[in-house]
Amino acid sequence: MTQHLSSSAEHSTLIDKYETFLFDCDGVIWLGSKLIPGVKESIEYLKCKGKKLIFITNNSSVSRADYVKKFAKFGIEVDESNIFGSSFATAVYLKEVANFDPEKFVFAIGGKGISDELESQGIKILSPDFPQIENLDDISGIEPDNRVGAVVVGLDVKINYAKLAFAHVNIIQGDSYFIATNSDSTLPVGGITFPGAGSLLSVLKSSTKKDPVVIGKPNQIMFDLVKKSHHLDLSKTIMVGDRLDTDIDFGNRASVDTLLVYTGVTDKTLASNSDIKATFSMNSFGDISLLKQ
Repeated sequence: MTQHLSSSAEHSTLIDKYETFLFDCDGVIWLGSKLIPGVKESIEYLKCKGKKLIFITNNSSVSRADYVKKFAKFGIEVDESNIFGSSFATAVYLKEVANFDPEKFVFAIGGKGISDELESQGIKILSPDFPQIENLDDISGIEPDNRVGAVVVGLDVKINYAKLAFAHVNIIQGDSYFIATNSDSTLPVGGITFPGAGSLLSVLKSSTKKDPVVIGKPNQIMFDLVKKSHHLDLSKTIMVGDRLDTDIDFGNRASVDTLLVYTGVTDKTLASNSDIKATFSMNSFGDISLLKQ
């Protein structure tokens, strides 16, 4: 049963109990381009109390360096080492877990965030010149490339048939890793949802009949990478998020306590009807700022 925290005494007890706070970003820290009221002051309060703050996001389109810049625009100082995006986690997974062949290339469906993070780990990106596809006869110009060692799928706002076809033929030839940065089916923007990385992923899962390794929340791979990097004490760690199926399930699977906030996609009705339960809930993490007064 989720305990709803509403008083200053309850908020203070929460802060005192944990040493490490894992945060989702959109819906917890900000909504799109707008900072959620009180959150900046709440983060400053946690820093003053000596807490470790780690920001974990499934957004594959933004690199850690760009996230540092976004935090800075809100007047929040965050070190790049304390940001764990799904693109960075994918790059680390390929390099350190999969022992990716440095002579091979990655073909990535996704934006600059993916390529930046892969290249930061010394992984080469293949950017083919695709034939212009006007009809079915043109598809024959797309063939597997033996230089491809992995196909990585994230959110790509410039997706087209040629990209999907090239990814497909390289996956089914059998010797390329098939990896997804995350499987979020939708992307919330401006109060409505749009197709997310998981929606693009579903096309390739259907066509190849293969299941990818999925890196981002709620999967254990993401948590294991964060834990290894930051040496977490699980008993003193809490995950703060606004989505039940990613953030809260992520923390629950990792056996850490969870805090659901109602500033993003989940409201109290949805939370009460879900089988996924958080340890605690709050109206907004910005409410912690009241402890500074």
